[in-house]
Amino acid sequence: MATTTLPEFLRARRERLHPESTERRRTPGLRREEVAARAGVSVTWYTWLEQGRGGVPSDDVLERLARALELDDTNREMLFLLAHARPPPRRHTPPAKVTPALQRVLDNLHVPAFVKTPTFQIVAWNRAAVAVISDYAAIPERDRNMLRRVFHPEAAAFLPHADDMHRTCLAAFRVDIARAGASEEAAALVDELMETSADFRRLWAENELYTHGVRYRRLVRPNVGELVFETSVFSVDDSDGLSMFVLSPVDDASARGVEQLLRELAE
Repeated sequence: MATTTLPEFLRARRERLHPESTERRRTPGLRREEVAARAGVSVTWYTWLEQGRGGVPSDDVLERLARALELDDTNREMLFLLAHARPPPRRHTPPAKVTPALQRVLDNLHVPAFVKTPTFQIVAWNRAAVAVISDYAAIPERDRNMLRRVFHPEAAAFLPHADDMHRTCLAAFRVDIARAGASEEAAALVDELMETSADFRRLWAENELYTHGVRYRRLVRPNVGELVFETSVFSVDDSDGLSMFVLSPVDDASARGVEQLLRELAE
């Protein structure tokens, strides 16, 4: 099947809309002039768009077309992808709450996993994460933040390769907040860590950028020793920026260590 084009997309979405008047029409949906009026553009230019010769619309015009065509978030994204070959700017809305279905996914994983926001705030976790990383329910909500934790002076006690963790977390944080759009929460977190952590100031000045990717993480736990994990990060659909971290043990010793910590948690 051929890829959908912008003219095809516009026509299809226009024809799905119900006109406000009850007059009988020979064709379904709204007329071109009605969509143009809704979007505040000329009928001629909108007609050219549907014919594939209207030029490249600006972000502002695409947003007006999205409202005129009553597009949901998925179709709004498709509109921008077809017009600009990139997603639309993110709307500055709070991240969606963790749904019961997402929490069930976490609970059914037998390895440490948690869900975070674009500002690295941890908002959901499973028992294995409690056993291996931290009992998040027992600490203040403000402190459930990956950056605050890895740049804390005491983090070196359980992060044998803290500098690598600092560097990779901060580089991915830059990407995540850029994707999510500027926010007061992100700016306040950066200001706080710039003031309290020399390591953060040094690495922030280097301006490194790369996504989370698949990486190895080493954690040290009392009575267990060093545990080695392979981390994978998955975006959560329809969640406005939530992502899930999954830490998979890379060897038998690490897997046994997770099992031991889970048994100790249950005692």
